[in-house]
Amino acid sequence: MLWMMFMVGLLGAGHCIGMCGGIVTALGANTSKPSMLVGYNLGRILSYSLAGALAGTFSLAAVGAGGNSLALLPIMRTLAALLLILMGLYIADWWRVLVGLERAGQVIWQRIQPMAIRLGKPDRLSKAIGVGMLWGWLPCGLVYSALGQALASGSPAKGAALMAAFGLGTLPAMLAGSWFSHHLARWLQSRSLRRLMGLIIIGMGLWMLWQIHMPSPHAHHH
Repeated sequence: MLWMMFMVGLLGAGHCIGMCGGIVTALGANTSKPSMLVGYNLGRILSYSLAGALAGTFSLAAVGAGGNSLALLPIMRTLAALLLILMGLYIADWWRVLVGLERAGQVIWQRIQPMAIRLGKPDRLSKAIGVGMLWGWLPCGLVYSALGQALASGSPAKGAALMAAFGLGTLPAMLAGSWFSHHLARWLQSRSLRRLMGLIIIGMGLWMLWQIHMPSPHAHHH
């Protein structure tokens, strides 16, 4: 699952540039120090990991409260796989249903955004990490679909690890957006590439569904 989450982050590159390209460009313009850009992204990945731990804690509590983890976990994993398929459709620009989730996330973002403004221009690494941690809560369908996996993990540690792997997958696109040309950003957002990446993510979601619902001779071990 960790490699898969890394791949989801990597394949969402075009979406990342589209959602966060303006922020990345602004952060890149504000500093010439590579360490500061790494700080922003480290903070962002820390926020994803924290959100993953919270989602894992919630699923652990839900499974405990349900009393029957064998019945509840497959349902949560099915929902996580369906979220991944919806994300693939969103990235490919075939069905943008996850925009509704992003709108819901705006409620949290409206509370967090003023804190980022108050921090001002980061002039040291600790402040860059702080700004990155706030940036990590920007409403994003890709992040929410990844959180679905953390929610189905049944463990805070697993949830945090899955979201950290996802965050590391998004890193190349975010650093590329900061350091390289607009041509690369345009290429990452090209329709054909986004459709290809969307199809691969849909394939991952379908593979997950198959794994969950295929009868296994070892099913009694899980």
